[in-house]
Amino acid sequence: MSSPDITKQEDHGWKMIGIIILSLRFVQGWIFWGGGSRRFIYDPSKLDPYSTQWMANKLQSAMPGALLGVEHFISFLLQHFILLYATIILFSLAELFSGLALMLGFFTRLSAFITTLISIALMIVFGWQGTTCMDEWTMAVANLAIGLTLILSGSSIYSMDSWLLRRTPKIQQQKWFLVLGSGAWSFNQVKKVGICFLLFTVIFTLSTYNYYRGAILSTYHEGPVSAYEYHLKLSNGTLNTDGTVAFTLYVDAGPSAAPTYIIRAELLNLQGKLIEKWERKQLSSSSTDQINNKYPYNRISIGLYGIIAPVSAEANITLPGVFQPMHLLSKVYHLQVYTVNGQRFDVTLENTASTKN
Repeated sequence: MSSPDITKQEDHGWKMIGIIILSLRFVQGWIFWGGGSRRFIYDPSKLDPYSTQWMANKLQSAMPGALLGVEHFISFLLQHFILLYATIILFSLAELFSGLALMLGFFTRLSAFITTLISIALMIVFGWQGTTCMDEWTMAVANLAIGLTLILSGSSIYSMDSWLLRRTPKIQQQKWFLVLGSGAWSFNQVKKVGICFLLFTVIFTLSTYNYYRGAILSTYHEGPVSAYEYHLKLSNGTLNTDGTVAFTLYVDAGPSAAPTYIIRAELLNLQGKLIEKWERKQLSSSSTDQINNKYPYNRISIGLYGIIAPVSAEANITLPGVFQPMHLLSKVYHLQVYTVNGQRFDVTLENTASTKN
């Protein structure tokens, strides 16, 4: 058994730790409380599926650069409203209550663990975004480190946990309180868990940073999915018997703050000869029936300057046929699409009329 002096010294040390992490506990708690309270209290439009602020829009905008195949899970959620809404509500509730619990110091280790899991999720889903730097990743990785620190420290003073300890000192010996609350850990426990946390933090931080920007195992780069420059993925191109041109458009990179615009499209044969073109005026006068969006939130649409294409939007698009398709005998053609900032994207078109012949 420890002598009274050693026990008193250990108790004094834990209280010092509790005071040292007070600012961290408050800031971490306020960040997560703020995220949840904005949606439930101060800006409920974020939880309104009919609002432009609806959280699904932000979730969809992160889909192109999400790690570990998470983009497929997001895509599934976006097409199943009940699961999507339940996920957003549960995520917001987790933020709300874990943040409040941290500020109060109530079940501190459990609350800190929840904020850590949320931070990891944010790094995986939104970490690639940020037009000036990796804004989302930088915030999330800092919250990750704070969360792990709070798991180690607990809140031994100025907290609901310390109040519970004073009321019922016996819970200090209960394993559930040592793991979930703020019971004092031995030096060896702190050392073992702390080193594990450090190894995880170093590996996860450096690997995600290197993937997004390099500058560790490679030169600095903008990442596999750019948050600065738009990129359009064109696929499933066909030249139909009625003269229309159909293709699938997916905006798989770019900033989420504003969309890009498609202002011109050109149909060319294999020799590069221009067969037909659609200028801004023709594109902007297209019917909405010619655009079939895959997702109900960030959507490709018709605007004054042509076709509006926000990041993460995906749709099947049909361009009106204004040429004579019977003169097009080649099996393969090319469609070139131009955006307002001068970028060009190509897709090969299969001539269905030629295939039938």
